[in-house]
Amino acid sequence: MTAGRDPAPAGVRTVLVLGGTGEARELARRAVSRARVVSSLAGRVASPRLPEGEVRVGGFGGVAGLVAYLRAERVDAVVDATHPFADRITANALAAVAQTGVPFLVLRRPGWTERAGDRWTWVDSIAEAARVVGDRRAFVTSGRDGLGAFASGVARTVDPPAEATALDLVLDRGPYTVDGELALMRRHAVEVLVTKDSGGGMTAAKLDAARALGLPVVVVRRPPAPAAPTVTTVDAALAWLTTGGGAG
Repeated sequence: MTAGRDPAPAGVRTVLVLGGTGEARELARRAVSRARVVSSLAGRVASPRLPEGEVRVGGFGGVAGLVAYLRAERVDAVVDATHPFADRITANALAAVAQTGVPFLVLRRPGWTERAGDRWTWVDSIAEAARVVGDRRAFVTSGRDGLGAFASGVARTVDPPAEATALDLVLDRGPYTVDGELALMRRHAVEVLVTKDSGGGMTAAKLDAARALGLPVVVVRRPPAPAAPTVTTVDAALAWLTTGGGAG
């Protein structure tokens, strides 16, 4: 067995990993030596970080397309390791596995937790976040959609947004450092941070920087959790497969 990788679960020959997250890449890396791992990326990022194993980019064509793919490729298990806000993809996957009977697991990293000194306001959408921000200069880190709703400040995205925005744009991807986030917030005279509750360590430095500067944070809540078996770590996902979750 290749060092740093895990044996594939008995009986599992093909695993479909939905995602483009760090957890999805780690899962593929650790399983690819003993199973056929196919990672499906949505294609929203122009130059994504590619996982090990087979990679397909772009949607399946809805539920019917995914059902056809699962059957044609004889997929033995599906692990949904998409971004916590990719609820449409998760809903389609749930519908597809319900039709095919393919075992299904959701891998979601935990959300962030407020700490002493934080000044968080929770909202349910980007539009609501923009209303809470008002005319204040915002540092918007919620992705490239909905930026037109914000009046002033700076937005950080991996790729340029499709819509017009009054915000200054910083094209970058994590991981980030606290010092770097402090410098950015000071340079752009940021008054409030906007973020989705994505969780994870790659982008958490902005929360530490906002706390150090005494800035308020507007946090967009996650969509409702899917009605499916769910784990929060790659180790747990591998254990689910190994103990028969993906054996059919």
